[in-house]
Amino acid sequence: MKRALIWLPLGLFGVFFAVVAAGLMRPADTTVHSTLVDKPLPVFQLEPMVPGKPGLASGDFKGGKPRLLNVFASWCIPCIAEAPQLMALKARGVPIDAIAIHDKGPAIAAFLRRNGDPYAAIGDDSRSRVQMALGSSGVPETFLIDGRGRIVRQYIGDIRADQVDQIVRDVAAAGAAAR
Repeated sequence: MKRALIWLPLGLFGVFFAVVAAGLMRPADTTVHSTLVDKPLPVFQLEPMVPGKPGLASGDFKGGKPRLLNVFASWCIPCIAEAPQLMALKARGVPIDAIAIHDKGPAIAAFLRRNGDPYAAIGDDSRSRVQMALGSSGVPETFLIDGRGRIVRQYIGDIRADQVDQIVRDVAAAGAAAR
């Protein structure tokens, strides 16, 4: 019995080492997912960000037709990378609205001139209050909202070309489910 107790600390160290090594070999998913998926949009009302485009409110998403809600900023490099995909989605009939965070109207207007304008409306969320209420952890981030104002899906990071077809299918499925 005494011999077994002598080896106990070494055995405990071995177990501790194995757990730490396993954690280092398989790091945890650090992506922050919104807890609002499958729940209604939080209530919000945002002023327009640029002249000629309306602001945005949660009630705008209850019109019976699914739409994308893109969280972006003019200073965001991945937002520039995703711009062609958003234009492709718009060309395929996907309605897209946006929330601009920590930004100014002239910078957003310049961003849209350079990269294209896929948005029907852009709300000014200069303090990121709506972004945080959505459970968004960064930019860009896109949410699929069904025609009843419920968040159906979250696309974290910039939308890539290989995701466009799937997003079109997701929007169609959200429209069919809302009927």
